[in-house]
Amino acid sequence: MSQPIAFVVGAGGVLGRTTSAKLAADGYTVVGIDRNKDALGELPDGIRVEVADATDPAAVSPLIDHLVRDVGAPDALVNTIGAFTMGDAVSTTPPQLQSMIEVNVGTALWLSQAVAPHMQRKGSGAIVHVSARNGLDPIPGMAAYGASKAALVHLVRILDLELRPAGIRVNSVAPQVLVTPTNRAALPEDLLAHAVTPDEVAEVIGFLISDAAASIGGVVLPAFG
Repeated sequence: MSQPIAFVVGAGGVLGRTTSAKLAADGYTVVGIDRNKDALGELPDGIRVEVADATDPAAVSPLIDHLVRDVGAPDALVNTIGAFTMGDAVSTTPPQLQSMIEVNVGTALWLSQAVAPHMQRKGSGAIVHVSARNGLDPIPGMAAYGASKAALVHLVRILDLELRPAGIRVNSVAPQVLVTPTNRAALPEDLLAHAVTPDEVAEVIGFLISDAAASIGGVVLPAFG
């Protein structure tokens, strides 16, 4: 039997890189997608890399169609792209809110739209978007970010309702805070107290796209540490 195919978007980031390596070790043919060519160079040998900006709505559908022609229709799409900004509700600016919505919600929607027809023709597929605890629980000081992640949570549930009849299940994992060098440098200790490692989140993602999770759809799995 041929290997299952997984497209990992944001593969140049810490979580995307970890997830790509985990899925490759699990036997997937992995395509790592990111706009940062140098970061993609850190992926393990054997993973195909594709330099592209998946936050650009005009670029997403041609990108996925190109990869399907070259590699095949994906059995799984994992979207690890996300943007973050601090700021309370009364001081949030229009550009801040627009940026959070475009990156954290828009990217998920455009990617889902692009892969859905290809998965539908196969009769199956699994999509996982990475949300955050802020999308489930309100946390002060992160208004635009929290609102965008809450919108992503709702989008995941809508996508699953609409795509499940075509054999496509859509889920999400919601970490509290990831253990990354950037977060360690930028966030206060109280927020880092329950941080989870990229490996732990990658394990959850691996489960959600696996056959073991075939009955799970529209779920946002907390990974709060």
